[in-house]
Amino acid sequence: MNKATDIKTLRHFIAGDWADAESGATFDVLNPLDDSLYCHAARGTGGDMQKAVGAAKAAFAPYRNTLPKDRELWLLRVAEIMEARKGQLLDCLIDEIGSPFQKAMFEFEKSLTMVRAAAGMCRNVRGETIPSDAPGKFSMSVREPLGVVAVITPFNVPLIKTSRLVCNALALGNTVVHLPSEMAPHLSVLFAEIVAEAGVPAGVYNVVTGLGAEIGDDLTSHKDVDFVTFTGSSLIGQHISEICAKNKTPSTLELGGKSPTVILADVDLDEVMPLAARSIFMFGGQACIGSSRFYVERPLYDDFVKRFSMVAGKVGMGDLRDPNTVIAPIISERQRARVRNHIADAVAKGATVAAGGEWEGNRCQPTLLTDVSDDMTVCRSETFGPVSSIYPIDSYEEGLAKANDTDFGLSSAIFTKDIDKAFHFARNIGAGMCHINGPTIHDEAHVPFGGNGESGVGREGTDADMEAMTELKWITVQL
Repeated sequence: MNKATDIKTLRHFIAGDWADAESGATFDVLNPLDDSLYCHAARGTGGDMQKAVGAAKAAFAPYRNTLPKDRELWLLRVAEIMEARKGQLLDCLIDEIGSPFQKAMFEFEKSLTMVRAAAGMCRNVRGETIPSDAPGKFSMSVREPLGVVAVITPFNVPLIKTSRLVCNALALGNTVVHLPSEMAPHLSVLFAEIVAEAGVPAGVYNVVTGLGAEIGDDLTSHKDVDFVTFTGSSLIGQHISEICAKNKTPSTLELGGKSPTVILADVDLDEVMPLAARSIFMFGGQACIGSSRFYVERPLYDDFVKRFSMVAGKVGMGDLRDPNTVIAPIISERQRARVRNHIADAVAKGATVAAGGEWEGNRCQPTLLTDVSDDMTVCRSETFGPVSSIYPIDSYEEGLAKANDTDFGLSSAIFTKDIDKAFHFARNIGAGMCHINGPTIHDEAHVPFGGNGESGVGREGTDADMEAMTELKWITVQL
């Protein structure tokens, strides 16, 4: 698709058919590696979104009554077709959003588990029997789908988020309208092709491409949308939260992060270093769960900075299809400016660049900062690039206090051989996720994935989505 003659124009997928934007307009999607034209995509309008929500609402009544075995079969077919089209999906992840091959493979494999786990949900939509104080009364609860689910996905892991959120909603008997990031529409269009090929009924899954700033509110505020799930920035998440609160629409918001890693003096740095690198450099740091803060106990601090700087200097920045490449291009010029500004502001205010700090094309070198103070933007704001700050601490207690000194609360990690301190940290860190002796970047299909504070509301995952995307109904029978 990088040849002019191969440039595609993506269309909406609504009610089982492909359609141009109501206005006929398109927008350009760029390859972030060199900003070359990757494809054109339909520039959705409010009218397009109305059609998509209408199609999903019309499809809901028959779809909610489909048998578990049918939904299970459709989702398993989705996984089979994904495997058959693996090469195409990998190419899309590499060329549309700049994923290095190893990250694209990680995302593909993880997405397969998401789809298969969703298929397993179909037979577990259960209520319970409930004791009653009334003589001869049989009391029970049943769990029912909500209706139309609005799914808004980000650019950084579009296949993971699409496969999890869309397939979990479908497994439970809901229908979906999907607004993908304007920087990753092709991935969602490919997924729509796969869903259609798998035999999912028309109108059950709908995709509208476009600019979120133009049509996001048309989706989230629609009276026929029964649930909203969004992954993205805290700023936009706050806006969506206000819309949903006004309309009393339940939602799950997975937002930004400033995830800390605490490293105590009793650890073996040989074991820690590769995990620390994974925590921040995977996909060029464009991960909400990336560790942008390292708190290292002082006996290990100098050695850790030295070793981490050496690791950072060796992280692969070659061809994206080379399995040894780790660092991805930063997705857009707007985001590149953010990364540059965070580094420049820190340096201007006295921070030391221990590693990196320079750019190679659209890729920022793996960058480590020391001497970071509270007045620096990078100290508290999410950079969303391969940039992390390293701070010395004099005790475990200081590490915990500093790790909690943030408005965010997504992922966290601690490295120590002291089981008491490890579990104390896990119980007292103000984050939705904590990993002991492991990197902050970790996810599985069935875990409660999400954060607190500015990092969001609610959790994702099979069990969590079962709760969020269905509602309980109480039924009694007087015998």
